[in-house]
Amino acid sequence: METLTSTDFKFNGQTSVYHGKVRDVYDIDNKYIVMVATDRISAFDVVLPKGIPFKGQVLNQIAAGFLDATADIVPNWKVAVPDPMVTVGLRCEPLKIEMIVRGYIAGSAWREYAAGAREICGVALPDGLRENERLAAPILTPTTKADAGHDENISRDEIIARGIVSKEVYEQVEKYALALFARGTELAAAHGLILVDTKYEFGLLDGKVILIDEIHTPDSSRYFYAEGYEERLANGEPQRQLSKEFVRQWLISNGFMGKAGQQVPEMTDEYCEEVSNRYIELYEHITGSKFEPGSADQPLAERIYNNVSACLAQL
Repeated sequence: METLTSTDFKFNGQTSVYHGKVRDVYDIDNKYIVMVATDRISAFDVVLPKGIPFKGQVLNQIAAGFLDATADIVPNWKVAVPDPMVTVGLRCEPLKIEMIVRGYIAGSAWREYAAGAREICGVALPDGLRENERLAAPILTPTTKADAGHDENISRDEIIARGIVSKEVYEQVEKYALALFARGTELAAAHGLILVDTKYEFGLLDGKVILIDEIHTPDSSRYFYAEGYEERLANGEPQRQLSKEFVRQWLISNGFMGKAGQQVPEMTDEYCEEVSNRYIELYEHITGSKFEPGSADQPLAERIYNNVSACLAQL
């Protein structure tokens, strides 16, 4: 199965390109962006040496579907999906914060809480919470978007005081993020899932707040299976997760956590196919739809170039 692990397109009107860990983003006439979800996979801030078949398509189509399903709540950047691995959208000025919404105490928030913290990003938390327990109401724990280094937790008051985002814009973004999480929670429940936490990114276009990037994908969100949740919580057992956590666990079991001197274990074709099957399983659980692979009549790069070029010609 062919994978797309790098791109070097030259689209009409292209002014720049940014290669991220997973996505390659092409700027078109400073008005549109072409976001290509490659088959690269990262863990522990390291891009692994082999691509995963259909991973890019899975992430792109999940995000596109959720953008459509939330367009009545907040305007978003999506214009078209000319290829299963590509979204074309409006170029916005990204806000320098990420809005993380948590409905449960899990992940990094739980680690801080277990270490004694009773306030995260200015939000007070009660004593006596258990790992993965549902919070009384969803909370916002924003982070800065660092140009270099790691993102940092930050409170609402500090964001406004430092002028990272104006009070008016922040209040709008806060309202949107909570409404998006409520919709995501409903959509997840319809497929037997719990949306535990997720992140949203926003930008400005002509002074208007716009939802950008991906939403509700297994790379940006944590899902639990609803079935058995209460029993596992009561017994103090780990929850069944729907995320790429299984890749991290495989790496850890093979002695790799992204630290200096550690070697990425061999990714055999069989293992890559196994990961691909898990991503397809994620897609079908989250969307409730059967996964349909994109056309293999042309090499992936050629197919994407032709599809995107035809789309851009119509804009």
